[in-house]
Amino acid sequence: MSSRDFVYSKFTEFYNDSSTVISTPVSFEQREFAYLMFKERFMVRHKRFESMPIFQNVLAYTAPSDVYHSCAYYDKPDLEMDKKGWIGSDLVFDIDADHIPTSCGKIHDEWTCQTCEFSGKGITPDECPICGSDRFSVKTWPCDLCIASTRVETGKLIDMLIKDFGFDVDELHVFFSGHRGYHVHVEDEAVRSLDTLSRKEIVDFVTGLGLSVLDRGVKEKAIKGRTRVVAKKFILHNYGWNRRLKAGMVKFLSNVTTENLKTFGLRNNNLLKNKDVILRRAIEEGKWDSIPGVSMATWLKLAEQVKTLESANIDTVVTTDIHRLIRMNGTLHGKTGLLKTEFPARQLDDFDPFTQAVAFKKGTAKVLISEAPEFRLGGATWGPYKNAKVVLPIAAAIMLILKGRAEVVVN
Repeated sequence: MSSRDFVYSKFTEFYNDSSTVISTPVSFEQREFAYLMFKERFMVRHKRFESMPIFQNVLAYTAPSDVYHSCAYYDKPDLEMDKKGWIGSDLVFDIDADHIPTSCGKIHDEWTCQTCEFSGKGITPDECPICGSDRFSVKTWPCDLCIASTRVETGKLIDMLIKDFGFDVDELHVFFSGHRGYHVHVEDEAVRSLDTLSRKEIVDFVTGLGLSVLDRGVKEKAIKGRTRVVAKKFILHNYGWNRRLKAGMVKFLSNVTTENLKTFGLRNNNLLKNKDVILRRAIEEGKWDSIPGVSMATWLKLAEQVKTLESANIDTVVTTDIHRLIRMNGTLHGKTGLLKTEFPARQLDDFDPFTQAVAFKKGTAKVLISEAPEFRLGGATWGPYKNAKVVLPIAAAIMLILKGRAEVVVN
């Protein structure tokens, strides 16, 4: 039995298990469904099903590697895109470690140019620095640091959706994606009819794109019938991104060190020496020009850095695409064998993907591991491994195989 046949057999067992629960999305009959065939590696899409039990029978028969449904609602979801009859779409966000620079990525993520075979570690570049090709083979790995980085970004997004957009925390559907990040769905009627441009405006707010902290509080004076700028003053009010910048400045300055300032290119030690005065007079009282030795240029530079810290790093394409397919809750991820799993937004910090999203909890398998970092899964820690033949729990073996790090050993 090949490694791929081994994993396929386990996926088949999962989808045929009567205890497997796959969540039914709202307005089921208006959704398009799709799935990626495990062996043939082609996508079956533009499917509509009368009921969830019928769809589960299809999954049991095909045992696909990945299962999706549309974020959109259609009159006729089984027709081609231009004939479906778009009704509306959920507002969906994808936060993935693939798009976030992390220190761990330089350790366990690898990419190789398929044209010239030049390789490197960390985030895959847009094009090969040697030959310019955009075709890469990539090896990634989900670790605690990856998940922690996406958890932080997800927390910032949830905070914005609640405080700036007015959604109730219980209206937000939060999921572990099954790989290295999180999904956040908003299914409220108020967002369904938003077009691509409207969703782009939301993306711009969440990411801070286009936010300018320049020329705030410009004072103007009419001179001979013409309005001219005669003075500039840095001002932040208490709404939207201005409020976020002020709160971010409080967090930054409350814990600032000389090293922090150097890291962010802020070499003005007055920010450190006058920290308490700044927190009281500038941020609380709005007297930004009353701090000795801190110019408007320094405020602007600090605000730009804080904006980066306070914005949420999301996959912008996912949110703006009104026809997007999204992984189905309760199904397996074809890159890890973990489950896409929903949990309450309030439990973001407590949810542990490496124990609570494990699908395969019984049995073991012997695998030959080429190389793998230390990892945690199912309540235990494994590795690191290099050219090692070991017996592991099924969940760990499947993850290693799907990540291209191991082959199953047939006795």
